[in-house]
Amino acid sequence: MDGFEAIADPVRRSLVARLARGPARVVDLAADHPISRPAISRHLRLLGEAGVVSAVDHGRERHYELVPGALDGVREFLDAVDGGTATPRFDEHHLDALDLEVRRTVREREQAGFDDGNRPASDSSSRKKETG
Repeated sequence: MDGFEAIADPVRRSLVARLARGPARVVDLAADHPISRPAISRHLRLLGEAGVVSAVDHGRERHYELVPGALDGVREFLDAVDGGTATPRFDEHHLDALDLEVRRTVREREQAGFDDGNRPASDSSSRKKETG
């Protein structure tokens, strides 16, 4: 499971938001939700498998905390989308090369006397006389 799947569920997002304030026990986390402690434990297990949270044993208690940087991939994606800096499909130099090729082709076609119908201008005028 990746970071996107880990925070897809609203309960898991809520748990992540709560753990962002600091470590907490399952009992404390369950008190904030209308679901059972075993259900909260399952959500925490999934977050743990995704590498978003880790469990630290303190005596008989288990405290959960966020893993620093675990959601960096999600943050980078959202920043790129929100800021309009998503990676372009083509590098700029590819588009420059395409622009150069289009300009060269247009110039060569103009010099060769091609009309808009992609035929040499002399051919099209002689065909119009023949057909029309």
